[in-house]
Amino acid sequence: MPQAPAIDAPPNESPPDFPAVHPFDEHNQALLANAHPPGWPNPTPDGRYNLVVLGAGTAGLVTAAGAAGLGAKVALVERQLLGGDCLNVGCVPSKALIRSARAVAAVRGAQRFGIRVPAGTEVDFPAVMERMRRLRAQISPHDSATRFRDLGIDVFLGDARFTSKDMVQVNGQTLRFARACIATGARAAAPPIPGLKEAGYLTNETVFSLTKLPKRLAVIGAGPIGCELAQVFARFGSEVYLIEALHGVLPNEDPDAAEIVRQALIRDGISLMCCGKELRIRPTAAGKQLQVDSHGEHYELTVDEVLLGAGRAPNVEGLGLEAAGVEFDKSGVKVNDFLQTTNRRIYAAGDVCFPYKFTHTADAMARIVIGNALFFGRSRTSSLTIPWCTYTEPELAHVGLLPREAEERGLAIDTIAVTFSEVDRAILDGEDEGLLKIHLRRGKDTILGATLVAHHAGETISEITLAMVAAKGLKAIARTIHPYPTQAEAIKKAADAYNRGRLTPRFKRRLETLLRWRR
Repeated sequence: MPQAPAIDAPPNESPPDFPAVHPFDEHNQALLANAHPPGWPNPTPDGRYNLVVLGAGTAGLVTAAGAAGLGAKVALVERQLLGGDCLNVGCVPSKALIRSARAVAAVRGAQRFGIRVPAGTEVDFPAVMERMRRLRAQISPHDSATRFRDLGIDVFLGDARFTSKDMVQVNGQTLRFARACIATGARAAAPPIPGLKEAGYLTNETVFSLTKLPKRLAVIGAGPIGCELAQVFARFGSEVYLIEALHGVLPNEDPDAAEIVRQALIRDGISLMCCGKELRIRPTAAGKQLQVDSHGEHYELTVDEVLLGAGRAPNVEGLGLEAAGVEFDKSGVKVNDFLQTTNRRIYAAGDVCFPYKFTHTADAMARIVIGNALFFGRSRTSSLTIPWCTYTEPELAHVGLLPREAEERGLAIDTIAVTFSEVDRAILDGEDEGLLKIHLRRGKDTILGATLVAHHAGETISEITLAMVAAKGLKAIARTIHPYPTQAEAIKKAADAYNRGRLTPRFKRRLETLLRWRR
């Protein structure tokens, strides 16, 4: 693994104002040395670039590395931390905390497996956060400025701004390009809640800098980020209130699947206030006081911290998009199906332009940009089959269409459901609360979508995704031998159920006739 370059600043000197690098311990010093090295010398622009990439999150890094690997002259610009949200304030730190939270939940629940654990299990929150910072720093060399420089990419640290349709300015230097890619990502959106700004709040950009566990935490928004972190902090010992304007949790997911997650959150001690209306916040001497109406009841509660998990806003400000002839609005940069902006020289990828704001989607879009921008490719985002997963316990994963989306498209469907109380391995693991739904084109085995709630849903959903991409249906899955016992056997059970459903009374009579002749 590449080593981080030495840091020019003294060890205890405050770093640049990047929330992810607080506190400034040895691990965050290593992170900063990789993701935004102090004293980094920007190169001298080298003529006209085949591709200039703005933003070094997943979309930008994959675009830059892929293009450079194919022989393109590439410049990469980042104003904050290379690695973007995923490394610094997203997937990596959140999953580190989720793993620690699952460990404490396993200890506390060990008795149901016949294991006696001494009373008084405690969470050492500073140690949990130190572990997260250590592992994040350990992963950071993969996204480091040094590594990308060694790939032959000109790495510029600073603010980028388009000055014309084929030029970008960075810290007074002008980069000319044949093609460019906007991959500046998105940030946490603050909803217009009265008193929110005055009371102060956490987002995914600041919550991972905590060193003290909040005794009382309000999480606003029961989407993926809100549900994941609400469960984490509840398991760590915080008194957690989860507030959602719509009904239940994960309102964009299958209702039956989301209900299983909701019940799990409640078991972990989370107080859920869904259909929350008239939310107001004000700072008091005792903490942040929230007032909210939920299901006809009025609540007043005081917490130590408020965490926002209520949506994302694209990073389009200050880029000079007008000068480049690139149209944008509050939802992000406008792109066509080929990821081309209104300036035919400029493409966009990732959270800045796409509704599915996932790391793996940004990766896939980057590959589309490389082919379309540099090699006359015609790959389309509409051809992507995109799975996703919410990493609560149990996890909720989905791919393809939901029933309501199929109905909107005029597609008739058949749905096959398998509960994990039917799956031997799930029963043995004590994880039998799961559910699998597979949606098929009416009368066929063509998979249009699937939802899976299970303790390993994120790992398991890929079998269904692969079948969809390869245009294979449940007949092919039914022919596939699955190891026994595994939780993925739920998918085989769904395929077998499909085959049994094909045995119409008429077909069964034909089989019976055939068998009589073979006696």
